[in-house]
Amino acid sequence: MTMMPQWLRRPPILMNDSSNGPWGNGGSDDTNAGPRNPWAVPPGGRKGAPKATALDEFLKRARGGGSGGGGGGGPQMPLGANSRSLWLIGAALIVAAWILFTSVHQIGPQQRGVVTFLGRYSGMLDPGIRLTLPAPLVSVQKVDVEAVRVDEFPRDGSENVLTGDQNILDLAYTVRWRVDNPRDFVFEIKDPVETVRATAESAMRAVLATTTLNEAIGAGRTNIEARVAQMMQQILNEYHAGVRVQGVSIRQAAAPASLIDDFNAVTAAQQEAVGNLNNARSYSEQVIARAQGEAAAFDKVYEQYRLAPEVTRRRMYYETMEAVLAKTDKTIVETPGVSPLLPLDRARKLTEPQTGAAAAATPAPAAEAGR
Repeated sequence: MTMMPQWLRRPPILMNDSSNGPWGNGGSDDTNAGPRNPWAVPPGGRKGAPKATALDEFLKRARGGGSGGGGGGGPQMPLGANSRSLWLIGAALIVAAWILFTSVHQIGPQQRGVVTFLGRYSGMLDPGIRLTLPAPLVSVQKVDVEAVRVDEFPRDGSENVLTGDQNILDLAYTVRWRVDNPRDFVFEIKDPVETVRATAESAMRAVLATTTLNEAIGAGRTNIEARVAQMMQQILNEYHAGVRVQGVSIRQAAAPASLIDDFNAVTAAQQEAVGNLNNARSYSEQVIARAQGEAAAFDKVYEQYRLAPEVTRRRMYYETMEAVLAKTDKTIVETPGVSPLLPLDRARKLTEPQTGAAAAATPAPAAEAGR
């Protein structure tokens, strides 16, 4: 709007009807023939600086200058004031966005928000949309209290642990835990995750130091897992770590690969020792049972002896002589007639005791003859 009067005040340039072109006769001395060539030296030499053109005026206004050339136009707002206004608006938007994003907090159902005011604990935020003062006055740290974290030990596959009976065990296990108290979890210990890992390793080694190898690789795993979880929880409670141990699982418990042959040899020797011990116990039980049977039989004989001592004594003598003579070579001589020559070289050898009626008939006369 302010530029139009400047162009209207220049009719000789914009509304030239000369047929000689926009520059007139190109340097003629006749000043009435048309507009003068701007590049030619005016007659009589230079007479001072020319007046400002419309283009110069426009550029000057664009740079923030005032109106020139005696033209009209109302007062203009400087361009510098507009720049400052834009900067103020942009800064206000940034501050508003900063306040919005640091004052509004969305806490998930499984989360709790630990609020600190200038670095000091201020409170706890429950799930939902919560408002606080903007940062850096107030900061909120979200902690997941329902997720079960799983740590595997060791990180490189397996580790060697010394058992209570001085054996080396190749061990791998897993620990499950979750956050129980967000405040203690954030403030009481510097690095909660590494603290839980260190506690698990310490508790496992302490328990295995009082456990034999057979228990560790056999039926004692369940007891070891329960003892490790209990010891871990006790240590973490003393630290006020805000952690709840969910469980411990042993994934691998065996002899190291470099000692597997020796371990198998020891295992075989232990099994052989157990077998020999079982055989000895069985034999001892048999001997004890036989002795108990003989004792019971003797008790019965003694009862008979008490009733008839002489008859029992004679019967025992006959039975004893029968048992002795049944295993030896013997010749029976009848008293009515004695043969002058006995064929002793053809005497029959008894390789086994006689049984039945012959054994019962033979010893009795011999015994009577001896008597």
